[in-house]
Amino acid sequence: MKKIDFKKDLKRLYQPATKEVVMVEVPSMNFLMIDGRGDPNTSKSYQEAVEALFSVSYAIKFKVKKTLAIDFGVMPLEGLWWADDMANFSVDDKSGWQWTMMIMQPEFVSTALVCDTIAEVKKKKKLPALDLLRIEPFAEGKSAQILHIGPFSAEGPTVDKVHAFIAVNGKLSGKHHEIYLSDIRKADPAKWKTVIRQPLR
Repeated sequence: MKKIDFKKDLKRLYQPATKEVVMVEVPSMNFLMIDGRGDPNTSKSYQEAVEALFSVSYAIKFKVKKTLAIDFGVMPLEGLWWADDMANFSVDDKSGWQWTMMIMQPEFVSTALVCDTIAEVKKKKKLPALDLLRIEPFAEGKSAQILHIGPFSAEGPTVDKVHAFIAVNGKLSGKHHEIYLSDIRKADPAKWKTVIRQPLR
């Protein structure tokens, strides 16, 4: 049985040690994705999206282990966040937020395997968001990122540090990107770890 730790292999992207802004080059990777809109704290569709993502991602993990003899850990939840008018993108009013939630999938996970797995999960669980899932490549290229420790409500100054860094080194490009390294159901909010990433050009 071959074992792969993608968090370790991609440590610079998924286990950053520094709380200072750094420049990273993010390669193209495949992601299981789902789109939506609305406040993640109150939106039913958001909760359904996250449940569908993890249900299928874990099912893929076990299917790969059985059929390909490869054991790997499911990667963390990630989110792209934006608004139609970024001038109105406010942490105080998230009702107009748009999002893409996603989980990275290894390159040996094919589209056919994903489709087969979704069909199998459908037989076991009634999850409305399953029909909205897709897998596709996503590339950010040159990006600035930082590790935020603490609750999501306290991210403002951390995001400002990233934007200030980009103002000196280029221009904002792409969407606000967050990678959630902690299990927020169990961890103390003061210790939540979130990678804040922003592409630049």
